[in-house]
Amino acid sequence: MTILDAIIQGVVQGLTEFLPVSSSGHLTITQHILGVTEDNLFFSVMLHIGTLVAVIAFYHKLIWRLIKEFISIIGDILTGKFKWKEMSDDRRMVIMLIIGLLPLVLLFIPIPGTDMKVKDLADVFTGGNYFYIVGISLIVTSILLLIGSIRSRGEVAMRHAKEGKVEAARTALTVPDAIVVGITQCFAAVFPGLSRSGSTLSAGQIRGLNKQTALDYTFILGTPAIVAAALLESKEALEAPGGISIEILPIIVGMIVAAVVGYLSIVLFKWLLKTDKMIIFILYTAIVGIGVLVISFIEMQTGVNFFTHVSLA
Repeated sequence: MTILDAIIQGVVQGLTEFLPVSSSGHLTITQHILGVTEDNLFFSVMLHIGTLVAVIAFYHKLIWRLIKEFISIIGDILTGKFKWKEMSDDRRMVIMLIIGLLPLVLLFIPIPGTDMKVKDLADVFTGGNYFYIVGISLIVTSILLLIGSIRSRGEVAMRHAKEGKVEAARTALTVPDAIVVGITQCFAAVFPGLSRSGSTLSAGQIRGLNKQTALDYTFILGTPAIVAAALLESKEALEAPGGISIEILPIIVGMIVAAVVGYLSIVLFKWLLKTDKMIIFILYTAIVGIGVLVISFIEMQTGVNFFTHVSLA
């Protein structure tokens, strides 16, 4: 892998990790175009760590408050002072983050008849022979964003009719909200092209959450998930036969680029969501998804990569 390849993939990762267009899907597309196949999984994990730095930098004040609140919760539980009905906003967020992460256990369920777990399907679907999965998943992302957007606007319109003024949807997370968003995150982890931020944001909006609350929750929820995935996949990559063959410099360059671009993407996404410009992502994911499906159909007929002309066999 060259430095230029690393920069390109770092930019793609930084832009797509937080924008609702699927980082895994776009990395798969980019690698498919470039013909990059070696150590894709490990390099993708490293790029995710770069974007993890971005979200921590952006939300550092909130994350620090949540860490302190988590410690306080443990103290209250041990002393018998914890009360479910008397929680501050930060305390409720911590509890809902814990609940939202529980569905990740589903990723480690063994698949009958194979030696794989559910999470291993992500590796399978990123292969050239399953390129069409990316297209289908991107179209599903577009549909979810559309439904979430309609649901969010419907909530505002309903409150406007009832109260005579525009009022945001609810900001208080509930247990069902956390479970639905958590399960949605599991699906996004398996299917490249199904945007984690887009699908979980839409899940929150469909549940009736304020769009900014849903967005903040999905970004913070993704932080421990990225950390866990990075640790797990890094361990697997290090234990794999032959170890890691990618040079250190491309990895470092890719991570730095992903972090910088990722931070700017968070700023951009929050602004676009606030100004109701989600139609940009709805149309984009639909168009790219259809394009990938068309290319996949051509590749199935020819048996070679559309861009590199290398055999897919």
